[in-house]
Amino acid sequence: MIDKRIKLLLSEMEKENIDYYIVPTSDYHNSEYVSEFFKCREYMSGFSGSAGTLVVSKKEAILWTDGRYFIQAAQQLEGSGIELYKMGNPGVPRIREYLKNKCEELSKETGTDNDKTPGVTIGFDGRVMDISFVQELEKNLSGIGRLDISINPSVDLVGRIWNDRPELKAHEIAVFPERFAGKSASEKLNEIRLALKEKNIDYHLVASLDDIAWILNLRGGDVRCNPVFLSYLFISDENAVLFCHGDKLTKEAVSYLSDLGVEVKGYEDVYSFLGDYKNASSDSGKAKILLDPNSVNYRLFTEAGKSFEVVLNPNPSAKLKGIKNETEIENLRAANVIDGIAMVKFLKWLDDYKKNGSGENVTEIGAAEKLLEFRKMSSEFLDISFDTISAYGAHGAIVHYEPEPDTDIPVDRSGFLLVDSGAQYHKGTTDITRTIAMGELTESMKKHYTAVLKGNLRLAGAVFPEGASGSNLDILARGPLWDMMKDYNHGTGHGIGFYLNVHEGPQNINWKVGQRAGNTTPLAPGMVTSDEPGFYLEGEYGIRIENDILTVKKEENDYGTFLGFEVLTLAPIDLSPVIWEDMEKSEILALDSYHKQVYNKLSPYLDNETLKWLEEYIRH
Repeated sequence: MIDKRIKLLLSEMEKENIDYYIVPTSDYHNSEYVSEFFKCREYMSGFSGSAGTLVVSKKEAILWTDGRYFIQAAQQLEGSGIELYKMGNPGVPRIREYLKNKCEELSKETGTDNDKTPGVTIGFDGRVMDISFVQELEKNLSGIGRLDISINPSVDLVGRIWNDRPELKAHEIAVFPERFAGKSASEKLNEIRLALKEKNIDYHLVASLDDIAWILNLRGGDVRCNPVFLSYLFISDENAVLFCHGDKLTKEAVSYLSDLGVEVKGYEDVYSFLGDYKNASSDSGKAKILLDPNSVNYRLFTEAGKSFEVVLNPNPSAKLKGIKNETEIENLRAANVIDGIAMVKFLKWLDDYKKNGSGENVTEIGAAEKLLEFRKMSSEFLDISFDTISAYGAHGAIVHYEPEPDTDIPVDRSGFLLVDSGAQYHKGTTDITRTIAMGELTESMKKHYTAVLKGNLRLAGAVFPEGASGSNLDILARGPLWDMMKDYNHGTGHGIGFYLNVHEGPQNINWKVGQRAGNTTPLAPGMVTSDEPGFYLEGEYGIRIENDILTVKKEENDYGTFLGFEVLTLAPIDLSPVIWEDMEKSEILALDSYHKQVYNKLSPYLDNETLKWLEEYIRH
């Protein structure tokens, strides 16, 4: 199946005289998670992870992905003829480096005696490729020998061969109440306009879906689990224009946007709007427009360049959105109580199953469905925040494994079950991972589990000066594993949205990001980030313990301002795998303090049987 699709793609490439064709994961907004319509890379490769890029040429097809998906990608690419390049591993070039190497090889093969200048054309759909990638690609490919290298960003070749491609669907767009958002859209627009004025910029086009939903206090359902809607937002000093599927706006939303002074135009109209904008020039030259190079697609960049002087910088809304206001913070605390109740019921159910001997047989999917059932018991539950990772045994080593009917296996009463899940509430978004011992464990499993727990606790207990970023703190989470010469191949923490995307920036906790890109965004009070160290042994088991942590101000003194974290997630951590001799006294105290907090905040909502179980579960 995959080899036939590759052949069809090569045929279309030949028609367009394209030598290398790039198929990313993205949609028109560089979203991490995309709707079915945009899953071109999955269609062409069979790999279903949320991150990866396919490059196809006559000689080879290669898929790049990161450490979260090495095991999954290797399994899903088997027999496809597509080679896997593991990003970040020694000797593995980035895509632009790979293409540069190929062009240099061709230049050497051609030599200097040949009068004819050889040509290489690299193609992609410019609507699904962000500006920064294309600019880096152009930079890498400039001045290679006598090669005539060109880029064709105007062809959706996968769309030509994908005959049964799903429709591009839009769903209802509704107003998100200010009692949850904590700040009006008018205030947010004014903050962005002020930021533009400070940089002497006249206009701003926002393409990232979570930013648009946040700015306008609107929510939709165009991406599974993420309450966003396909749209672009054009902001000037005087007005704003929302490009969306206007027929999906509720009556309340239509009136609300009108009162806000936001004009509504068609989703696809953004291209002609930018290219034909009439009031973007003066005697002093073109007016300036701000575009985020990591979220605005290349075709929009090209159109904007016809009318404006383009300034490339991150969206001002990214940091504004990342720092939660007091209303959002209070709502998040409440959301985590609701979610914690469901998690306690789920963990008790699993514990009962483990102790029942020959009782019911539970599978990975069955466990995920049971957790969903407990979450749905709350009237405030709206949706899951991502597809639940319910991974037993060896599946736990596949970092983003999602059970499917053909991969679903029984959960036996031994080894580890790793469950990574989250929920959407009007009061916020949650993300939690617990690794549960289902029975007998080896000494190595206990050793690794204890190291992961230590890392989670050390990071949560960090105190650090204002200005420090997540890359500065990552050693706290990884240290216990590094001491064992072990590690994990994913970030320790990502930003979390407020009834928005479960993965958001601008902050993160990952030493590799700091190494690659210099200073990352400093952690600031109000930011919500995940704390999720892990350990994975391919073919055997996986361990991850994850809580959501809120950055808070600790103290201001002669040495500066110091920050720390408040743990928002409320769910007990399995103590049965812990090797207590490996735990420092401060770590045991921190764990006991956390469990006391879980008990105190959840006990008013638990029945006597569940409360008694919780008391036993957290005792050691």
